[in-house]
Amino acid sequence: MPRVNVARPAPSEHIEYYARYIDLVPDGDLLGQLERQCKQTVTLLSGISPKQSQFRYAPGKWSVREVIGHVSDAERVFAYRALTFARADATALPAFDENAWASASNAGERSLGDVVKEFEAVRGATLAMFRGFNEEQFARSGMANNNRISVRALAYVIAGHERHHVKILQEKYLV
Repeated sequence: MPRVNVARPAPSEHIEYYARYIDLVPDGDLLGQLERQCKQTVTLLSGISPKQSQFRYAPGKWSVREVIGHVSDAERVFAYRALTFARADATALPAFDENAWASASNAGERSLGDVVKEFEAVRGATLAMFRGFNEEQFARSGMANNNRISVRALAYVIAGHERHHVKILQEKYLV
C-alpha cells in the first residue's frame, strides 16, 4: 500500500486550542516525522540519569518519567479517537483529565528505560495504524470532548503534543 501524504488540517477541522500543537509540526511527510521524532526523543532521554529522571522543575510539576508517561497516555487517547473516527464510528468520545491520569499512573515509580520503551511501543502502534489509513479515512471526523476534530488533525496533534513536551523537557528539565 503506498504511503498517504497526510495533509495539514484546516483550522475548521479542530478547535483553536489544538493549533498550539499543530503549529509545531513542520510541513512535509507527517508519518516520517512521527518516526524521526520517536528516535530523537529516545536519543534525548537516553542521556538522562535515573536521578535526573525524577527531577521536577517546580512543586506539583511532573517528573521527567511522568512527562513521558503523559505523552504515551495522550497519544493512546488521540490515536483511539483517530481510529474510531477513521472507522466511521459516530460515537461521541469523552474528555480525559491528563492531571488525574498522571496522578493515577505509576510512571514516576517505573524506571526511565521502561517508560521510554512504552513510549516507543505506543508510537510504533500509532504509526502502524496511520500507515493503514487512506486519504478518505484521514479526512473523516468525529466528536471528542464535545468538539469536532478530524483524523488528520489528531495525527498532527500527536506529533505536536510530543514536540511541545520535548521542548519543555529541554527548557525546564535538562538545563
